[in-house]
Amino acid sequence: MLDSRRNVTLACALSALAGYVDGIGFLHLGGLFVSFMSGNSTRMGVSLAAGQWLIAAQAFGLIALFVVGAAAGSLIVLGRGVNRQPRVLLAEALLLAVAALAYAFGFPNAAVGAIVTAMGLENAVFQIRGGAGLGLTYVTGALVKVGQLAAMALSGGPRWAWVPNLLLWAALVMGSLCGALAYHWINLAAIWFAAAAALALSGMCVFLTPSGRR
Repeated sequence: MLDSRRNVTLACALSALAGYVDGIGFLHLGGLFVSFMSGNSTRMGVSLAAGQWLIAAQAFGLIALFVVGAAAGSLIVLGRGVNRQPRVLLAEALLLAVAALAYAFGFPNAAVGAIVTAMGLENAVFQIRGGAGLGLTYVTGALVKVGQLAAMALSGGPRWAWVPNLLLWAALVMGSLCGALAYHWINLAAIWFAAAAALALSGMCVFLTPSGRR
């Protein structure tokens, strides 16, 4: 899926967006994540062992919402019609805007729920019909591929095949840095910037995606 400059650029932009949102969510939730469900799964297990039932329940709720978002994104991709990729991004933008509005009207828990659902949905952007997609809101797999492809390069394989996955990781880190700074500035209102970015990416995809692949 990282087979063209267009796809690498879009994937990095979305990874940065996920990092931005996750940085905001991590600070707001005090150590839980809105896109990194491996971390929430570990936190849930540790909390259960410590008898911290509320934290365990919060982690489980976040995981469940993320799965709902991933399923919703897949339904968009597997449905009929054109512009599936832009439609996924538009749905993400709308969810993030709903989150920002919910926070503005004094419903921070609803805002977090919309954010987590949006992050699950984002992972369907590069989903292949009938198959899995490219993980955009977490980079463990990307780092594994960096190591594997670097080993292949040292063994005579493609010299630079590992670079796109390293860029995905770097984009998420930079996004989380910006998200943390924005959260310290304006709290959850910083989600407005994420909604605008997702909307802009949706519009760009309409013009940059070949008609036969929409």
